[in-house]
Amino acid sequence: MSGSKIRLFVEHPLGPGQSVPLTPEQAHYLFIVMRLGVGADLLVFNGKDGEWRAEVAKAGKRDGSLACREQTRVLRPPPDLWLLFAPIKKARTDFIVEKAAELGAARIQPVQTDFTNSERIRRDRLQAHAVEAAEQCGGTFVPGVADLAPLSRLLDDWPEGRRLLWADEALAGPAETLAGLAPGPWAILIGPEGGFSEAERTRLRAAPFVTPVSLGPRILRADTAAVAALALWQAALGDWKG
Repeated sequence: MSGSKIRLFVEHPLGPGQSVPLTPEQAHYLFIVMRLGVGADLLVFNGKDGEWRAEVAKAGKRDGSLACREQTRVLRPPPDLWLLFAPIKKARTDFIVEKAAELGAARIQPVQTDFTNSERIRRDRLQAHAVEAAEQCGGTFVPGVADLAPLSRLLDDWPEGRRLLWADEALAGPAETLAGLAPGPWAILIGPEGGFSEAERTRLRAAPFVTPVSLGPRILRADTAAVAALALWQAALGDWKG
């Protein structure tokens, strides 16, 4: 069976002739689930060295290794864009992380707001979803998923020079074009299902680095809002521009 369409994220340097050891989980997937054998081709990437065509050098039930042959794509990092969002139901939180990886977020930051329903997340599980999204959509970069952090603390420690695009449901109306915004480091903030508290809204309105925007005439669910905001930003300021 040919493995040319299989893409695998690995945490190992990649280069000409480089040997890449496999984890037990990766070996099980390649050799038991996908039934690859020695000599089979697949594509690998590590988020740093681009994408490489590799060949199975050793195949075992719980271990194995690959040998890099040639680079097929150079690394294409996303724009310097973070996505901040309040976790919601499990499946919809997974969706947000997957789409953020596909749409080109460089960092994914879950935030705890006054009305956030979920008080904890499995960061490792969400990171795995980001990896899987990159594997499936042909990406060469995997955004890091941070631990859940209070919104107030993030605003206290906000990095100088980074702007924050706040998707404010109170501004529902014609969608913003974002065409007049300056390029540079940005972040997008998506609120919880219950919206932001009045105290949070007051603080966000007062922060000089925050730009509130409308995402259109309808109130969007949090997962839809994340996709819409990422698409608007990418079209105006990101790597979708012509």
